[in-house]
Amino acid sequence: MFGKRSFASSKDRSSSKITKQPKRSFRDTTRQKQMLEKMDARMDSPMMASSVSPNLNSAIVTMVVGPEQRLFAAHEDVLSHSPFFASALQEQFFESANRRIDLPNEEPEIFSCILEYLYKGDYYPRLMHDKRRHTWMLEGAVSSPDPSKKTGDRAVSTAVEATFFHPGVGDVILRDTAVYCAAERYGLEDLKRLSLRKQGLQSGIEVATILRSARYAYENTPDNDSRLRAHYLALIIRSRKTFKRSGTMQMEMEQGGKLFFDLFVAMCNHIDDIVDVT
Repeated sequence: MFGKRSFASSKDRSSSKITKQPKRSFRDTTRQKQMLEKMDARMDSPMMASSVSPNLNSAIVTMVVGPEQRLFAAHEDVLSHSPFFASALQEQFFESANRRIDLPNEEPEIFSCILEYLYKGDYYPRLMHDKRRHTWMLEGAVSSPDPSKKTGDRAVSTAVEATFFHPGVGDVILRDTAVYCAAERYGLEDLKRLSLRKQGLQSGIEVATILRSARYAYENTPDNDSRLRAHYLALIIRSRKTFKRSGTMQMEMEQGGKLFFDLFVAMCNHIDDIVDVT
């Protein structure tokens, strides 16, 4: 008799065939791997875990920044992550039609970093994690082993946007120091940690710029600040041979100030620690 016939159509039979996946070239594999490494580097940033997706449906607030009255705009909910701006906006609660904050003493370039951090959790150049070397570096920087470290596992970044001209100072200072001081004013503790970590990755900074930035840090942080001030004291002690030969250092010490008293105390403590060890 006749055999059993299948009721599946030819279209169904053709769709059930096993299709071979197209072969991937070595170039495609390498490109995908590089993209994944970049995504991992961004997600591994210490600030990404604490950053929250901003609410872009809230009211727009206008900021007038600096002596030249540069205009910036940001969402109210984004600004409210800062206690400073949250308080200022609460005072204007009934003025929903015209939200405006004046910041006449702020530098526009530094305030731009503040807004970038509030929206993205970081600011340029971003902090990147090199998983292969297990080190942190700045975006776009060329890392090299630190010769002062025996293990050679710490990378030092070449200066990427390390300094900027501060009109209030009348000279060049370290950009991350100015961001740290601004974060202190606006109550952004995570940004203070981030900027300090970035500054620790910079190298090749002139002695005069370091001393000028240290003086700015002392003038714009409270006396109980134990991070940025301590960073500068440790830096000067660690590089004391370079600073000892500097004529700028001698001139600064003749002018005096709290920075150099703290430096004297820190060096005395450092010598005491060495004596105790020996």
